[in-house]
Amino acid sequence: MLSAARPHQSRRITAVVAAALLTAGTAVAIATPAQSATPSSGSVTDTAPSTSWTAGPFLVPNDTATAGDPQCGTPATACDDYALSVTVPSGYDATHQLKVQAAWPNSAADFDLYVLNQAGQIVASSASSADPETVLLPAVSASYTVRVVPFAPLGDSFTGTASLVGLPANPSPSSAPAPTYTNSAAPDSLPNSHSAGEPSIGYNPKTGAAFLQAYTSTLKIAYDSTGAATWTDASATSSNGCATGGTTSLDPILFTDRATGRTFESQLAGKAALTCYTDDDGASWHVTQGSGINSGVDHQTIGGGPFSAGGLGALPTSTYPDAVYYCSQDIADASCATSRDGGLTYGPAVPMYNLTQCGGLHGHVKVAPDGTVYVPNKSCGGNQGVAVSTDNGATWTVHQVPGSTPGDTDPSIGIGSGGTVYFGYQNADGTPHVAVSHDRGTTWLYDQNVGAAAGIKNVVFPEVVAGDDSRAAFAFLGTTTGGNYQDTAFTGVWHLYVATSYDGGQSWVTADATPADPVQRGPICTAGTSCGSDRNLLDFMDATIDSQGRVLVGYADGCTGACATGGAENYDALASIARQSSGNTLLSAYDPAITSKHKAKRH
Repeated sequence: MLSAARPHQSRRITAVVAAALLTAGTAVAIATPAQSATPSSGSVTDTAPSTSWTAGPFLVPNDTATAGDPQCGTPATACDDYALSVTVPSGYDATHQLKVQAAWPNSAADFDLYVLNQAGQIVASSASSADPETVLLPAVSASYTVRVVPFAPLGDSFTGTASLVGLPANPSPSSAPAPTYTNSAAPDSLPNSHSAGEPSIGYNPKTGAAFLQAYTSTLKIAYDSTGAATWTDASATSSNGCATGGTTSLDPILFTDRATGRTFESQLAGKAALTCYTDDDGASWHVTQGSGINSGVDHQTIGGGPFSAGGLGALPTSTYPDAVYYCSQDIADASCATSRDGGLTYGPAVPMYNLTQCGGLHGHVKVAPDGTVYVPNKSCGGNQGVAVSTDNGATWTVHQVPGSTPGDTDPSIGIGSGGTVYFGYQNADGTPHVAVSHDRGTTWLYDQNVGAAAGIKNVVFPEVVAGDDSRAAFAFLGTTTGGNYQDTAFTGVWHLYVATSYDGGQSWVTADATPADPVQRGPICTAGTSCGSDRNLLDFMDATIDSQGRVLVGYADGCTGACATGGAENYDALASIARQSSGNTLLSAYDPAITSKHKAKRH
């Protein structure tokens, strides 16, 4: 599958070029050689909880991590190592974490942070474009090597800190009963049923059809009154109107506009996209321009929703009522283009942010009922954040989520019917967090770890969807095994979890949606082209709701056959959907007690 070797998978390739572009024409006049850590070692204890050091300046970039773990030891592969000792009482980690950071003054520069154990194995890393880079580890007695790699140093020095910090207090879980889920998978007879890494999902309330994008194939799912699923092939091909469909792709994406029922199928092709849409659930497709002029080269997303009434270009230029957005990353920025004619054509791509503000990779674009557009990002300065447009994509503002730390996997936005924004993310310690905003991302409330009660230590692929303004669901793959989940020796067992809130994000109840069927055994690699077979699930999954507010999670099942019953991991990527089968949904009008009353009145 081509998307397993996409250029963005190591964002470092673009970061080096971007740093050069951002500083082009600026001479770095530093005559002194790079300096090693001063001091070269330190310690933290429960009574002396902080230590710091400096190193630099660094003149030569070390970009060896583009092909795997960083290499050190020569003038061309400089690294800085700091010996850190941690001494704390037994049980101290129940209320504390070890926080390690590296920070530098020039935001255009880029250093990466790795923590190694006594055996020289990487136990944690932060290799984004964040400043500072942050690693969170359990606060236990241990000896570490803190390695800082000057990936694109631009002559800068850095300051390292290690400190023991208190774990934030977590609210009590919701007392609401946890919903349950029923899982179905595409039959082997359908094309690309086992090539569904990073699937996206859509739902057409007008017809009740769900759609899952599995590589170049669009699969249609119909549910009967018992909840049984029937899967069929509804792919865009040259025979049904899409000359660009069903051929090749560097990135697949699908989006269904719930207001109109229009479904878009898009395949990345460099600085453009091969995109078609259907208004009849895949019976026929229509070719579009694909993307905005000079769109980014990678990691695209399509979304849509109402126009912002007060924004530029507020009126559509066709009978199609909604705006459609195509967003993707480029070398030194990420951009969005707006379509005002239902996705047929797009205006020029407008930058959302550059690499001095956020890292290149971003999550799925979402549009609020008032037309506000949101694109989440896992690394904006020292936090995660979201790019926001209130004028139909003409201008963008970046808001950080205070208290969050950059993660390794894209965050996700869910938007309630009244505009409440739910931001789900993987924190730097690997745990699943969610925060809530009532003012378009300017301020955030209720940030909490929704996996604590279930003992979840690592997650990937956060996906959030909302219904009523006070109701949201946060899906992710999680494991109760701690440690570096990208290490080939990792032995964790992964399941699909869904956390649900019925009180505006103040409390959450978390359920295992695949309790008898693991989604993966062992590592899940999100590091791109340096990965091996554990790259099978690629970068993300997706979630939506049906017309009654049931949560639908589209995911790739990486553990099938004998693996599902305890055998060896087979690194599959089977197109699958978890559909809510009990409990209150995200639309209160369809709560069981209410629907029962309605039925009683009819009799």
